[in-house]
Amino acid sequence: MSPRTLFRTLAFAEAVTWTLLLIGLVLKYVTGTTELGVRIGGGIHGFVFLCYASVAAFTWTNQKWRTGTGLLAIASAVIPYATVPVEKSLDRRGLLDGGWRLAEGGEAPKGALERVQAWVLRKPWLALGLALAGVAAVFSFLLFMGPPDTWFA
Repeated sequence: MSPRTLFRTLAFAEAVTWTLLLIGLVLKYVTGTTELGVRIGGGIHGFVFLCYASVAAFTWTNQKWRTGTGLLAIASAVIPYATVPVEKSLDRRGLLDGGWRLAEGGEAPKGALERVQAWVLRKPWLALGLALAGVAAVFSFLLFMGPPDTWFA
């Protein structure tokens, strides 16, 4: 899977999960019918949000984006549906082109981030397992913390 395909897939998934969360919020706060939509939609959205942020950071490193571009890609997940126009803009400007430059037979990594990325690209199944475990751990911690509006109450 190319950087472009991976980034585009997660950007779209992030937008879809915003829809689930927003439907849940309407059901809870507008119609007052159920909190189930927020629990389910919010949980799925939170998980995909973390995955998207990870993929955006990974793509940022691979594509050697400027700091502002990388931060914009990650921050776009906070605004409903913003990942889609950001992805379209990055694609149109050629910032998603090419393959994994640090993959086997590619460039030699320079610096800690690139060494980690090169390892991930050379051991993708192990890295995927560790990444999913890490995202699941963060996700579980956030579920334990409860809804964000209760963190500082």
